[in-house]
Amino acid sequence: MERIKKNGELKVLTRNSPGIYYEGPFGPAGFEYDLLKRFSDSLGVKLTIIIEPNAEELLNKLALHNGHFAAAKLTITPQRQQRYLFTQPYHKISLKLVYHSATRRPKKLKDIENLSIEISADDSLDDDLKTLKKSLHKLNWQVNQEASPEDLMVLVNERLIDFTIVSSDEIKLNRHFYPELRVAFDISKEKQIGWAFAQSDDTSLYDEANKFLAQQKKSGQMQHLIDQHFGHIQSFDYVGTRIYKRHIITRLPKYRPWFEKAGKDNHIEWILLAAMAYQESHWNKDAKSPTGVRGLMMLTRDTAKDIGVNNRIEPHQSIFGGAYYYAKLLKKIPDKVIGIDRLFFALASYNLGYWHVRDAMTLTKKSGQDENKWVNLKKTLPLLRQKKWHKQTHYGYARGDEAVKYVENIRSYYDILKWEISRAWQEELPEKATKALEITPSAL
Repeated sequence: MERIKKNGELKVLTRNSPGIYYEGPFGPAGFEYDLLKRFSDSLGVKLTIIIEPNAEELLNKLALHNGHFAAAKLTITPQRQQRYLFTQPYHKISLKLVYHSATRRPKKLKDIENLSIEISADDSLDDDLKTLKKSLHKLNWQVNQEASPEDLMVLVNERLIDFTIVSSDEIKLNRHFYPELRVAFDISKEKQIGWAFAQSDDTSLYDEANKFLAQQKKSGQMQHLIDQHFGHIQSFDYVGTRIYKRHIITRLPKYRPWFEKAGKDNHIEWILLAAMAYQESHWNKDAKSPTGVRGLMMLTRDTAKDIGVNNRIEPHQSIFGGAYYYAKLLKKIPDKVIGIDRLFFALASYNLGYWHVRDAMTLTKKSGQDENKWVNLKKTLPLLRQKKWHKQTHYGYARGDEAVKYVENIRSYYDILKWEISRAWQEELPEKATKALEITPSAL
């Protein structure tokens, strides 16, 4: 502890995964990262994250003292406790057998004998299955050293493999992206999660970590963090056209003057800003996501502060702040991205983060395609969810398929809104409307 405080740095080994640590649109994110950041802040030191490809490699590096400790949603097993010191548990998960809806559902453990199951080396599943095999002699499985649990869920969704086993958190985080996935049953009882430390005579940091985790649990902050990351995960809500058209009439009018002014000030078509806001919040000024972004344009606290927004739920500030931020992203997009593609790249950056978009551009170029075209980028962005690809990038894991859906949904909202406004305008002032539409070409 004294050495860490003197050097001012806490080095933690972890993995790049949505439920653990990843670079989000507005900086580092993930359940473990948020918990670690609280711990480092309580010590008054800088947090340095060291990424390892899987749990086995991470623990091997920990044994060599390449980090102060490891935090990667590591399950506490008897085998691991023989080599490492684990803190008190701070979270629980269960292991789920996942299959495709078109596959016959196994109903009990006996039903998975003779089935081919593929698991990730990221977890401690291998030990669990070896224990199960003592009673299920015909149990077979394959450990995939390269694939993450999410990669294997993709393979099940695409029916390239029949079954995989993932944690309850993993399936919560990803099931709404893969609607054909089903959970058959739990493979084991709930497993406890803890931080792992190398064996040492000096337990000062270990003791401090236990003290911190106990305080987080007692204060309720731990449960709040768990709920924030895993308790409110919902499927994407694509509102039907009829509801959207009704909102154009009932919700948009009070915000339209501000969309128009913010668009004019930032040289962005106001209809595009309105479509963005609808995708973000459905034009609900009090909207709040599980991760804490708020308001019509869904700004994070840090982004709002950076762009001078004092009150994120105040519609005027949110709209002008979101417009200003989007305009900044437009300017950052490389000059070789031109025309409508530039708009799409900036939209994806607003959702996913600028540097993840640049990572996707790099992967697109490596594949021999023009990285400056949206038609190519939207094929690459979903790859950022898969370890095989995101480990080749600088900023790692990202929900690239969400960014693609985000952009495509905004295009749809834009088209509908443009058509509705044009129709209403032509009915009321046909000559003026026709003239205006001639000099206002569709942006999207």
